[in-house]
Amino acid sequence: MEPQEAGEVGAGGNSDCCAASPCDWLRRLSRELHWTFVLAVVAVYGACQGVGNSVGGVAAGYYWKDVQRVQPSAAQFYQGLTDAPWVVKPLWGLLTDVVPVVGFRRRPYFVLAGVIGVSSMLVLSLHRDLGIVPALLALTAQSAGAAVADVTVDALVAQNSITHPPLASDMQSLCGFSSSVGALLGFSISGLLVHSMGSQGALGLLSIPSALVLSAGILLKETRVSDFDYKQIHQKFYKAIKSMGTTLKCPEVWRPCVYIYVSLNLCLDIQGGMFYWYTDPVAGPAFSEEFIGLIYSIGSVGSLLGVLLYQIALEDYPFHSMLLWGQVLSSLAGMLDLVLVTRFNLKMGIPDYFFAVIDNSISQMVGRLQWLPLLVLCSKLCPPGIEGTFYALLMSIQNAGLLMSAWWGGLLLQMLNVTRTEFSNLWVVVLIRNISRLLPLMLLFLVPRSDQSSTLLPPEMLQDGESTETVKSGSDGVEFSVLVADDNNCFVSNVVAESERTEAFDAGDDDIELIPLVHKS
Repeated sequence: MEPQEAGEVGAGGNSDCCAASPCDWLRRLSRELHWTFVLAVVAVYGACQGVGNSVGGVAAGYYWKDVQRVQPSAAQFYQGLTDAPWVVKPLWGLLTDVVPVVGFRRRPYFVLAGVIGVSSMLVLSLHRDLGIVPALLALTAQSAGAAVADVTVDALVAQNSITHPPLASDMQSLCGFSSSVGALLGFSISGLLVHSMGSQGALGLLSIPSALVLSAGILLKETRVSDFDYKQIHQKFYKAIKSMGTTLKCPEVWRPCVYIYVSLNLCLDIQGGMFYWYTDPVAGPAFSEEFIGLIYSIGSVGSLLGVLLYQIALEDYPFHSMLLWGQVLSSLAGMLDLVLVTRFNLKMGIPDYFFAVIDNSISQMVGRLQWLPLLVLCSKLCPPGIEGTFYALLMSIQNAGLLMSAWWGGLLLQMLNVTRTEFSNLWVVVLIRNISRLLPLMLLFLVPRSDQSSTLLPPEMLQDGESTETVKSGSDGVEFSVLVADDNNCFVSNVVAESERTEAFDAGDDDIELIPLVHKS
């Protein structure tokens, strides 16, 4: 089968399968890519990131507001600090690619992530008088556990993106579907949990998703590496770092990376100010804990619709067009916040609770449509051999952009004097954020105009060289590439490379690719 035909099958026929029969679609993915990998994806993206991030987001908001009693700008800054482990994802990627533990490359890191997540959340929930610094450490540790689990799945994602290119969009959709369903469930119960157990009690329940990640690590099917020479680890680190540097020098790689970072950096995050306004009894609509959870849960339906819309109708469109309209729609969707903050919705006769639900649903749907093409783009930029490490690097670029957007948003809230009780300038903050979302369009020329099933890397980066070390996994037919050949030249990619890459990684029917998300979207 020619590469282009493979892409068409993966993009077209598979989406029809997903839309017509989700159960058959999941069974097919489990059959071709092994059910333990699908289980790991559901545990990481569905439970840990979907349910965990939704419950944790609402609970952490109330924790900083009611327990620690900090200002919105400070809460936004602290949230950025707790997300710092996501910025150093390449470190976790190097470890999972280069350093096996007791002969396994992926399973021990899932187990480690689960242990860190369980212990940190239990500490936070059981100690009632924690100061700001210990609380930050506990939340950062939980974030680190989630990042380790995420990057370990990403290593398998990028690896299987090479071995099964026709399934790339299906795996992206499975990840998005898992996280959206998890977020829907998490947000549905988040308000009730905070109301009945308090914010610390709700945060303590986040140990359950981490325990599922631990279980997935124990069950994951993976062939053990024998006779690994740990004395050569430093050389492997050097080789992997050198390969990443070589890859980043290619225009096909660094140009999209610049756009990704700038676009996320300029999408100012002002959620801290909006959350305080939502719950304020004087200036805001004074939403209760239960209704805050309801708003976000119904909004998750919008996110799920975004995944289905992308899978059914938009996965064949070029990156350039998808990201262009994603930025424009994101700016327009942000104007709904402006209508809500200025209370213009009341003048139109639309109640706050109804308009807030519509606002959040549309925003999450647009956000998902904007996020999925970025994830597909990142998976296409990963060279064989350092898939996990380089994919983690690309994700860290995204997370660094999100981290800076949170800090810029916190600084904007502070400059315009938006506090726990003062919201007169919040509408200005919302307007500035919406305008900033259009600024990345000036750099859109850096994004490739090719469609989402095309090969983006030069042919030389898609071929295994003599320095590539692979580990075959017996009956599963999976090849785990550890290091990529040292290629120092970049050439224009073509469709022939896709065929060469598929042959070099001919791996039967037992792989899968997925993507992290929402996670940190």
